[in-house]
Amino acid sequence: MAKREKRERREKEEREELDERVVHIARTAKVVKGGRRFAFRAVVVVGDQKGRVGIGVGKAREVPDAIRKASDRARKGMVVIPLLGSTIPHAVQAQFGAGEVLLKPASPGTGVIAGGGVRAVVEACGVSDILSKSLGSDNILNVVQATFVALQQLQDFRKEAQNRGVDPKKLAPFWYKEEIYAA
Repeated sequence: MAKREKRERREKEEREELDERVVHIARTAKVVKGGRRFAFRAVVVVGDQKGRVGIGVGKAREVPDAIRKASDRARKGMVVIPLLGSTIPHAVQAQFGAGEVLLKPASPGTGVIAGGGVRAVVEACGVSDILSKSLGSDNILNVVQATFVALQQLQDFRKEAQNRGVDPKKLAPFWYKEEIYAA
């Protein structure tokens, strides 16, 4: 009994600290013998605004059930994204289906220059300065998935420098070098 209460309390605390955004709700129809059966597909982005983000897709006959399923899947699929201050460490381009997204780091104070699907993912992740461009399809599901794939491709320049055996100062982004030299 006590274990279940602790687990429920921990899950409730975790739900409160995570930023959950419903990106898209679509109505789908299945044609059956008696007519059409309608269902709903929800795309949800969940993040802690500290570098963890996940996306989920849920389908159900009712909208709240679809959102709940998508939210649960997004929480289970959360990944850690390496951030560099309030932006990403380097430019990255990724594809998912026909959706293609280009993400570029931006200097502090720029803000999030992104469309709906990309904006939801990067803001939930905790990025507050970024430039982006959607290059492929405008299908919001594919754009969100492509953004998620792009964020997963990001690498911390310190780890990459260690793998290559070079000084981290050589791989640091030009806007970040002052902070490295000070350290």
